[in-house]
Amino acid sequence: MSLLQIEGLNLSIHSFDILHNVSLTVEAGQIVGVIGESGSGKSMTALAVMQLLPEGARAAGSVQLDGQDVLRLSEAELCHLRGRTMGMVFQEPMTALNPIQTIGDQVAETIRVHEKVSKAEAQERARVALARVELPEDRFPMSRYPHELSGGQRQRVVIAMAIALRPKLLIADEPTTALDVTTQAQILKLLKRLVQEDGMGLLMITHDLAVVADMADHLVIMRHGSVVETGPSPDLFRTMQHPYSKALLAASTHQPDRAAQPQEVPLLEVRGVIRDYATARRGIWGKPGTFRAVDDVSFQIRRGESLGLVGESGCGKSTLTRAILGLEEVQAGEILLDGQSVFTGHKANRAVRRRMQVVFQDPYGSFNPRHRVDRLVSEPFYLLDTPPQGAARDAAIAEALESVGLTADDRHKYIHEFSGGQRQRIAIARALIIRPDLIILDEAVSALDVSIRAQILDLLADLGDRMGLTYLFISHDLSVVRQVTDRVLVMQAGKIVEQGDTALIFDAPTHPYTQQLLSATPRLPDTHAA
Repeated sequence: MSLLQIEGLNLSIHSFDILHNVSLTVEAGQIVGVIGESGSGKSMTALAVMQLLPEGARAAGSVQLDGQDVLRLSEAELCHLRGRTMGMVFQEPMTALNPIQTIGDQVAETIRVHEKVSKAEAQERARVALARVELPEDRFPMSRYPHELSGGQRQRVVIAMAIALRPKLLIADEPTTALDVTTQAQILKLLKRLVQEDGMGLLMITHDLAVVADMADHLVIMRHGSVVETGPSPDLFRTMQHPYSKALLAASTHQPDRAAQPQEVPLLEVRGVIRDYATARRGIWGKPGTFRAVDDVSFQIRRGESLGLVGESGCGKSTLTRAILGLEEVQAGEILLDGQSVFTGHKANRAVRRRMQVVFQDPYGSFNPRHRVDRLVSEPFYLLDTPPQGAARDAAIAEALESVGLTADDRHKYIHEFSGGQRQRIAIARALIIRPDLIILDEAVSALDVSIRAQILDLLADLGDRMGLTYLFISHDLSVVRQVTDRVLVMQAGKIVEQGDTALIFDAPTHPYTQQLLSATPRLPDTHAA
């Protein structure tokens, strides 16, 4: 019998059907990738296995785990299975961890909940579990708190908690979505090693085919709560039949059409910019140190160009972005937009600032949920000396919304009434409403499903052509950067280590760090052409 065998699983929440006759199997030592976009039912399938379903959920069918049907077990019996027989790794490690408990105590707690062992023994086993996920105590003391670790390190702690009791099945729900490409590659390699060492089954849930293309032994593609296609990973790419599967594959490699050509004249010039931060004193009488976040950075963006800025978390991308927007004063160098300085003395130059706008990563967190769309989209009007009023204001809001594929009537709605892709369109409309010259896209598509991402990239390309926009595209997803940019800057430890035409950088990188980033980027197999 298979380690996990789901047969005919149906799930409804308050009479609303979520899953429809879902069937899949996971063998011991096997990695099964479940792929689908938001709303496909992949996460609800995982929660049905764990029996962590929301109130009002009703499941029917069979979910056999190691010979037991979890749908028929009591809560006490399920608590015995969770952590011991099956473990789960969630998408956002910071919300999965207790911020006021040390990492050692959190892993040890998982052990003590399920086994009657002393605190000392639990701590020792926690030390072993953390070492297995490459967090050895000599470099990462167990007394550290989650906020003292990077995103990738926090995810390793979550994995350590999940595998502390060596479960037979591990479910990983989008465990690498928010991580840099090199960190993502490390986490995927870690999960694969743990499967090989422990012989456990891994159910890997993701919206990105490329993430599991060369990792999973078997793939399951879901849409609208149903399994539309399944098969061994290499074979599925060669014999893909379902239109939705093909659409996912096409969206993963989508290349927007861009007609406009960049001009030779520079729009933005960054010259020798340095930004330092003070660090804590060393001892009572010690002087504060300094940390150089941006180190002598210089580059240009030509008018009408799309420039990519890539690098891992902590490389200085966000600090540089804030400086360009006039939100972060620099210690040295200058930033010019069309020959005018972004700063006037110690303050941002308002006349220059209004010619730049930004679109952030999280399309929900970017907005105040208490305000309607018309107020949210018109926020940049505060940068204008004489903002439009009355009918002129309504006309400007309607034009901005319609330019991104929404309707004028959407201005009366609240942000929670829209999907993730629609919210990002509203964020773009907000950036467009005062007709800027430069739009900074800060991880603007990294949280979106691949098909929605393709639509947003097409929208940006179309807007760039029609409105003569210039883009600074900041992303850790190198596959997206390759599709939408003319040139690329690679940033490491506050410095630009390599720059040039996108095709040249991706095809023939010269700096070791660029080579490392590209080698860590997940790729789809070449066999998909068939």
